[in-house]
Amino acid sequence: MSAIELFGTTFHNPILLAAGTAGFGRELDDVIDLDLLGGIVTKAVTPEPRQGHPALRVAEFRGGMLNAVGLANPGVERVAAHELPWLAQRLRRARVIVNVAGATVTDYVRVIERLTPLQAITAFEINASCPNTKAGGLEFGADPVGLADLVRACRRVSTRPLTVKLSPVLPDIAAMARVAREEGAEAVTLVNTMPGLLDKRLGNGSGGLSGPALLPIGLLATRRVRERLDMPVIGVGGVRNVADAREYLAAGAALVAIGTAALADPRVPVRIARELNRG
Repeated sequence: MSAIELFGTTFHNPILLAAGTAGFGRELDDVIDLDLLGGIVTKAVTPEPRQGHPALRVAEFRGGMLNAVGLANPGVERVAAHELPWLAQRLRRARVIVNVAGATVTDYVRVIERLTPLQAITAFEINASCPNTKAGGLEFGADPVGLADLVRACRRVSTRPLTVKLSPVLPDIAAMARVAREEGAEAVTLVNTMPGLLDKRLGNGSGGLSGPALLPIGLLATRRVRERLDMPVIGVGGVRNVADAREYLAAGAALVAIGTAALADPRVPVRIARELNRG
């Protein structure tokens, strides 16, 4: 398969490791060759270190899994000093997209201001599914005004392209993608997990649903955005094999991120990338 041009650079194949499922790359470095992938999306980065939610954090069920990790990460200073320099030294071809999260717009701005000078970063992925504490817990991406404020602020301080990760529960995901584009986002990532509950299975109570059950939801969101906006999409949700990846590409996705399947078998993304390259 030919290379993909996006964010002003070249991805040598369309397969990414999705945010939150591969840490900052070190966790998989002894298992797979990261440079065989198009890129890696890092764990969410917040201004401060976060311990995340109490155990248990993951619960499997027949259609996939629920997770309630709670954005656990070492904080932006350690990411800037240790994680991203390691990725810059380790990778030759795979691109780095940094997922950014926070509870206020200021949190996102702080992370981007600190990281945007680092040359290893191809783009930032703005996690718009985080609860906005100043809006009473409403997700940033659930309200057009809130999303516009977030993307505008990120665009103002970033010298790198932005992709905005949207929730699949939005009533009109294409309309919210348009808001993101109008405020300067170059792409959208579709989709994030869906809220779900399995009784007494997670320390946090509820969590985010991912895995096979998310595939048709992500495909529909991708198709709707591409048909209505012709905006670049990173498709994510439910990809287990090359046939699933091809469905996202057929729906119009430029890149395809793999998450839950890689938790079960870290070699799956490389296998899919190779199969795509064979045509």
